[in-house]
Amino acid sequence: MNTRSDTRSRIQEVALELFAEQGYDKTSLREIAERLGVTKAALYYHFKTKEEIVTSLFEAAFAGINRLVDWAAEREPTPENRRELLRLYAHGVSDGQAFRLMRLMQDSQHTLRELAAGHRGRERMQELVDFLVDKDAPLAVQLKARMSLMVMNFSMFALHDTGASEKERLDAALEVGLELLG
Repeated sequence: MNTRSDTRSRIQEVALELFAEQGYDKTSLREIAERLGVTKAALYYHFKTKEEIVTSLFEAAFAGINRLVDWAAEREPTPENRRELLRLYAHGVSDGQAFRLMRLMQDSQHTLRELAAGHRGRERMQELVDFLVDKDAPLAVQLKARMSLMVMNFSMFALHDTGASEKERLDAALEVGLELLG
């Protein structure tokens, strides 16, 4: 990686930490610069606004989602392919940054809802849901399929205080998600 990429990555990491600690609305560019130990001018060189930082975080996360959508587009939505998509999704959210980004999305829904990156993300997630859900199945089965994806995200919150490792939490979530898919 070059220095510019390293600096951008560090800014994203620190911003995500602050957003998770304080919320998106309550975090300023000045605070991000201070935590980094740089001037606001140095921060502005890389990102002009908080929205640019958040958009860059979403774009990085959506690269993985886009790969999953592309994977699904090349396959029939068979029961086995649906289970494999859920396994691939679980693997994609297995890093700590995914959890912090999910927490940011949860805590700052009202603000982030208006960002273009948020709209794109919801559209791409809907494509995953569409692959998982058999529209001809009974409503309860459709709900279980939707919940299989939701449980992967929710498990990070629901099991956070259990003392289980991140891998153990994800394994448990995947087990539940696969059971929901049937």
